[in-house]
Amino acid sequence: MILERFRLAGKVAVITGSGRGIGAAAAVGLAEAGADVVISSRTESDLHEVAARVADAGRKAHVVPADLSDPDAAAALAKAAVDTFGRLDIVVNNVGGTYPRPLLETTPEFLEEAFRFNVSTAHALTTAAAPAMLTAGGGAVVNISSNMGRIAGRGFAAYGTAKAALAHYTRLAALDLAPRIRVNAIAVGSVVTSALEIVAGNPELREKMESATPLHRLGDPEDIAATIVYLVSQAGAYVTGKVLEVDGGLQAPNLDLGLPDL
Repeated sequence: MILERFRLAGKVAVITGSGRGIGAAAAVGLAEAGADVVISSRTESDLHEVAARVADAGRKAHVVPADLSDPDAAAALAKAAVDTFGRLDIVVNNVGGTYPRPLLETTPEFLEEAFRFNVSTAHALTTAAAPAMLTAGGGAVVNISSNMGRIAGRGFAAYGTAKAALAHYTRLAALDLAPRIRVNAIAVGSVVTSALEIVAGNPELREKMESATPLHRLGDPEDIAATIVYLVSQAGAYVTGKVLEVDGGLQAPNLDLGLPDL
C-alpha cells in the first residue's frame, strides 16, 4: 500500500528547535510515523511536554536542553542520537529565525548572527550526522527555510538573506551527499507559531494576512510536519536538492511592516 512508504518504523530523528511550533509538530509527526526522536531547544519544560506527546504516539523521545545558537551544541545532537538509540537516520534543521530590522539598522554583526543561527547551525549538525547516517545505510535531512528567502519584503534583509543561503546550501549539500543521503528544504510561509503570536492574536492583522494569502488562511505547524514526513520517508525517496514551497501560495509578502521610504 502507498501509505507504507510514509512509515518510519525503526528510524531515529534529530529535530532542533523542537520545544514548540514547527519543531514540536515535526517531532510528534515523525513519532506518529514510527520514529524515535532526539528533541532539543533552550526550554526544558517545553521539551518534556513534547516528549509526553511522543510517548502517547508509542515512541521514545530523548530530551537535550541546549542553546542551539551555538553550532557545537547542535552538532552534539548527532552523538546523542547514536548514544541513545544506536543510529541516526533523519535530521530536521528547524532552529533559526531573526527579528526584522530596517536595512540601515542591520549591522554586519546582526547579519552575521543571522547567518550563524540559520545556516552555520544547520551545517554543523548535518556534517556531524552524515557519518552516522552512512553507517545506518543512508538518511535524509530537511532544512526549514522561509518564503522570505525567495520574495522581498522591507525589514527582512538579514532574515531573508540567511534563509536564501540555507535554501542554496540545501542544493549544494544534496549534491555532495548524494546518493545515500538526501537533503531537501521547506520554504515556509506564515505559520501560526509563537513567533507569529503578536500578529495572529490581532484579528485585524490576521485578517489582512489571510486575505493576502491565496489559500486565505495561515499555516498550521502540522502542515509543515506532514511535508517533513513526506520528505524523509520512502514516499520522498526520489527527491533531493529541492526547496518545497509550503506557504499557502504566496508570491509576495502578506504582511507589510510599514517601514517608510528613506
